[in-house]
Amino acid sequence: MKRVLVTGGAGFIGSHLVDRLLQLGETEVVVLDNFDEFYDPAIKRRNLETHKSNKHLVLINGDIRDPTAYPGQVDGVDTIFHLAARAGVRPSLEAPELYESVNVAGTLSMLELARRIGVERFIFGSSSSVYGPTAAPPFQETAALAPISPYAATKAAGELLLHTYSHLYGIQAIALRFFTAYGPRQRPDLAIHKFARLIDKGKPIPVFGNGSTLRDYTYVDDIVTGILASADYDASRFEIINLGESRTVRLDYVITLLEEALGKKASIETLPAHAGDMPSTHADISKAETLLGYAPATPIETGIKAFVEWMRANSY
Repeated sequence: MKRVLVTGGAGFIGSHLVDRLLQLGETEVVVLDNFDEFYDPAIKRRNLETHKSNKHLVLINGDIRDPTAYPGQVDGVDTIFHLAARAGVRPSLEAPELYESVNVAGTLSMLELARRIGVERFIFGSSSSVYGPTAAPPFQETAALAPISPYAATKAAGELLLHTYSHLYGIQAIALRFFTAYGPRQRPDLAIHKFARLIDKGKPIPVFGNGSTLRDYTYVDDIVTGILASADYDASRFEIINLGESRTVRLDYVITLLEEALGKKASIETLPAHAGDMPSTHADISKAETLLGYAPATPIETGIKAFVEWMRANSY
């Protein structure tokens, strides 16, 4: 039986990945999560609730920065899906040292763990934010990086560490640049979830700027499909690959879709544009299509409806 480690496995993308890995069978899934209070830890625990009696799930409450705190519990792992991170562009401006500690030092600790226990494959969850505002859309993986937030800079640093360890120790390594993932279990601080909850309660939604920002919104099921495909890729030692939907959508259109799905009109509180925010993201997914057979299947119109159905069913 295969044994894999998912860091951040109780979080948004991580828990969906755990679902799929356990559905595949014949895989023991070790989840490492510290259940920090960036948002309610009870939400993350609920994400794994359906698997609590699954004999193929091992849950470690621990910190990626200190693998010595759980000696032996990750032995035998052949693949690491490293999704744990301190997330959020705007909060990173308030606590850059914390972001460096978790996202850079934490990634280094996981790579050192991989080296020590002989992990064959390391999949790293990176971010479209590494491109910065100077990249020409659609963003190609070869574009020069110009991160404009501490969060984005830590993700770029993680990619460099991944390349170094792949080169030095022969680890099969892939950095996946996620483009604005959304869907069921999305963090409550992210725009789609936050806006949906506020609109549903009849409260104003805070919009930074005039609603013209563009994002390549990618449904979580498509992201997870890409992650799983990357774990089977072995034609080269190291790759950086975009996982997006390849379509840019204005924020005000997303608000319209939420209004339609909720059956309620949004009250908008307009705020100044935020310095750390990208004005636009747009993924070139041709590399993912060629190397991974990646084909996103959920347009934003369908994904928003599915998210709202989940939110209302889960008392958010």
